[in-house]
Amino acid sequence: MIKKVLIANRGEIALRVMRSCYEMGIRSVAVYSTADRTSRHVLFANEAECIGGAQSSDSYLNIDHIIAAAKKHGADAIHPGYGFLSENAEFARRCEAEGITFIGPKPETMEEMGDKISARKKMIEAGVPVVPGTEEPLKSAEEAVRVAKEIGFPVMLKASMGGGGKGMRLITREEDVVEMYNAARGEAMAGFGDDTVYIEKFVEEPHHIEFQILGDKHGNVVHLFDRECSVQRRNQKIVEESPSPFINDELRKEMGAKAVAAAKAVDYVGAGTIEFLVDKHHNFYFLEMNTRLQVEHPITEEVVGVDLVKEQLRIAAGEPLRFKQEDLSQHGHAIECRICAEDTEHNFMPSPGVIQQLTVPQGIGTRVDSHCYEGYEIPMYYDPMIGKLIVWAVTREYAIERMRRVLYEYKITGLTTNIRYLRRIIDVPDFKNGNYNTYFIERNQERLKPRKGFKTDSEPMAVIAAYIDYLMNVEENKPNGVSEDSSALTRWRAFGLQKGVLRV
Repeated sequence: MIKKVLIANRGEIALRVMRSCYEMGIRSVAVYSTADRTSRHVLFANEAECIGGAQSSDSYLNIDHIIAAAKKHGADAIHPGYGFLSENAEFARRCEAEGITFIGPKPETMEEMGDKISARKKMIEAGVPVVPGTEEPLKSAEEAVRVAKEIGFPVMLKASMGGGGKGMRLITREEDVVEMYNAARGEAMAGFGDDTVYIEKFVEEPHHIEFQILGDKHGNVVHLFDRECSVQRRNQKIVEESPSPFINDELRKEMGAKAVAAAKAVDYVGAGTIEFLVDKHHNFYFLEMNTRLQVEHPITEEVVGVDLVKEQLRIAAGEPLRFKQEDLSQHGHAIECRICAEDTEHNFMPSPGVIQQLTVPQGIGTRVDSHCYEGYEIPMYYDPMIGKLIVWAVTREYAIERMRRVLYEYKITGLTTNIRYLRRIIDVPDFKNGNYNTYFIERNQERLKPRKGFKTDSEPMAVIAAYIDYLMNVEENKPNGVSEDSSALTRWRAFGLQKGVLRV
């Protein structure tokens, strides 16, 4: 049995893991950088340890500091969350050497599936369809030109160790290959310390659909169905939903079986994701495997009814899966929106700052995974995600209606967020009809722009106007029973409640 888990991560995912630990009677240890001292995951944990400075390299990416914290607090397991060290084979090996259970797959599996060229070979051997392309690393720009011409344009140049859209280049003509080859290698080296690249045939009008899988230490593997992740900007997901509105039950069953085959081919243990590209003719191809929990895992939890973190903990403790494939099914529909501190009108620039006011949506079928609160400062050093907004309803139509309502209810002041941008996404006809692919953002740019005259949220402005009006007429409007020495804010609130001045 696992008794104490150190979560080697920060923010909402650290807090989300701790909540499952708490329900299972497992103690949790938070680690934090100097910039995260007041983050909610630190306040929630049973124990906490500062592991370094604000820069990730000094804290969340510092293996020595994390291992030292685990040993100091007597943690018998480490959960890596997602990002940072979650797919780092060296970290998993170090945990193993120190006698600490790593909650995730074996390091050999991470290496096999983290290298996309190696993963392609494995999938071909397992009978999982892959996009036509190279099976060996490209050795030169000249070879890249030759291979691209053989495959036929358009092609996609990819970093072998890449992820998150880094080291990827779409090439539509021969004269761009050399420039794109050099650019992709440089970006891959800067982002991953490895400049190995390869070429695949570009799948036109693709859908990005992934299957959640779970594998135990006894050879059992199941899938927990699909997620549609095609609403992307620069290969970064923005909105996800489950089930996919694009694939039918027959294709879902076939893709699920191939996802299980892919996991079994590498003796997968833990929670992972098999990602596919599906073209407009419903042909599907293996894209990559993520050997960790995904940001969008909550929508699977909502429609399948399985706590994925609890299953990770049970699997890591050596327990067999508690269910078989035939025991699992999808119920209703779930949608997730990523709420971020970013300025969508200025190239999605991060917008760190202090949250001055926060109204979190509530109600039936509503879930918010977040580490933020009023007065919390979004640091400039990490991903600007504030949280994840998830809704569930019995049908997709009702889920969209609910998401529209909770996005309207979600209020954050003090910094710029993408909430209004998400509202516009939900209202685009292509999204409402389920008729979209990975070109959704590009094809709906005009619809996603703010309407002229509507750039500022009218509600805070109306409240401010009411307050100014009151201050200008404070003596005339002074309510009975309010003393002269009461603060202006108190008088304003009292007046607003009694006279209805806040009715806007």
